[in-house]
Amino acid sequence: MAPSTIVLPRLYAIVDSSNIASGEHAIPFAKELAAAGCLVLQYRNKSGNVRAMLDQARDLKRYLGNSVRLIMNDRADLCLAADFDGVHVGQDDLSPESVRKIIGPERWLGVSTHNPEQLREAELTSADYLAIGPVFATSSKEKTDPVVGLEGVRRARARTRKPLVAIGGITRANAASVIAAGADSVAVISDLLREPRKSGEEFFRILR
Repeated sequence: MAPSTIVLPRLYAIVDSSNIASGEHAIPFAKELAAAGCLVLQYRNKSGNVRAMLDQARDLKRYLGNSVRLIMNDRADLCLAADFDGVHVGQDDLSPESVRKIIGPERWLGVSTHNPEQLREAELTSADYLAIGPVFATSSKEKTDPVVGLEGVRRARARTRKPLVAIGGITRANAASVIAAGADSVAVISDLLREPRKSGEEFFRILR
């Protein structure tokens, strides 16, 4: 599989609906992140309410337009319906190649991995980038895989030529160490919730 040609920004921001008071608040939150310089936003909604997910996704697209690359978590069908720019899937979702058939060659496809075997398998797919984690302990997911630590990031870097996103418990205090371990980008949820524009700007200053 040829190496991906995409370039990831240092900060991969995640808009998680479970951490936002209401659907209406997702828009100003995302706009603050965009104002901070975020170029990639992943929209995550685990509520199971497909209509609410699609409505909120379309609102994000309407308000952000093409200023930000929008990635849909899990759902290739909603990616197309909301005209998003890509999909990110986990180990329990559709296979990367099934997703690729749905979204086509132009949209981005990311795959979560949690151990060397999963990473090796994902490396052979058409995924544009891979995620490794959780790097540190995190409260953003109810069920988490074992923490991989910075050494897990280093091992992942050695095993893939694709762009690598590290995720799980990453904050402004530890983000630089994650990049130093070999990640191209850090995915962040919790440490962007308070004062998202200021927090995003601080991440970019730290990760320059």
